Amino acid sequence: MADPYDRSDRFELIAACEEATLAGFANDILETDPPLSVRQEPRPQLLMQQVREPVERRPFNLGEVLVTPAEVEIGGTRGFAMVPGKAERAALSGAIVDAAVAAGHRATPSIVGALEDVHARQRERRRTEWAESKHTAVEFETMEGQK
Repeated sequence: MADPYDRSDRFELIAACEEATLAGFANDILETDPPLSVRQEPRPQLLMQQVREPVERRPFNLGEVLVTPAEVEIGGTRGFAMVPGKAERAALSGAIVDAAVAAGHRATPSIVGALEDVHARQRERRRTEWAESKHTAVEFETMEGQK
């Protein structure tokens, strides 16, 4: 189970969250006009996607993917987000959301609830995709007496 309070899990959930949701939370957080410093402007860039091949478990570069990272500091607490694609608003909003949760902002319970909903939707989507593709699994027969 993903834990929105765990920073690594939170990064993944923010990346999967809808832009409008992140922007709404960011606007709520900034409503009180906290000291905000943008440490890394949200700019789309290419990132090498590395995976492990399944037989020898060695890493290899699958290819480049487009991502948009951003980093902020709010009242001394840093926040970071990296979202897929060209999405400057989502990245900046996600970084603000990350900083707010890390600092225990009053909006944290609402943010955590929304991120938990994202996780539940991801889990359900994966179950559905697995159920749709499960029938393609191949069953091999074994010959008796062979080891």
